[in-house]
Amino acid sequence: MARILGVTLPRDKRIIIGLTYIFGIGPARAQRVLELTQVDEKTRVKDLTEDETNKIRSIIEKEYRVEGELRREVQSNVKRLKDIGTYRGTRHSKRLPARGQRTKTNSRTNRGNVRSTAGSGRRSVAKK
Repeated sequence: MARILGVTLPRDKRIIIGLTYIFGIGPARAQRVLELTQVDEKTRVKDLTEDETNKIRSIIEKEYRVEGELRREVQSNVKRLKDIGTYRGTRHSKRLPARGQRTKTNSRTNRGNVRSTAGSGRRSVAKK
């Protein structure tokens, strides 16, 4: 079982995919880490040796901000935007999309899952 920076990597996945389970490491960064450590990206997580796991762990710790440190940095950036009153900060405060996405029909997750069905609403009342 490979544990890197407090994250247990899935055993049956290839290491290049398993590394993306760490917050702050995407496919490109995972590939770069594997090139630096000279580990084959097709290797399964369960087939990693202890030495390979330690090499990967040390490269990630030295060169990248990941997991808790990165999460704190992102939270402090969002808090700063809220404090100075930017448009993006107010969108974060209201839990709405901050990057220009439409909200009339999408962003149901943030706005609440209230959908009207046929026959409900103001127009369904029969007029006399």
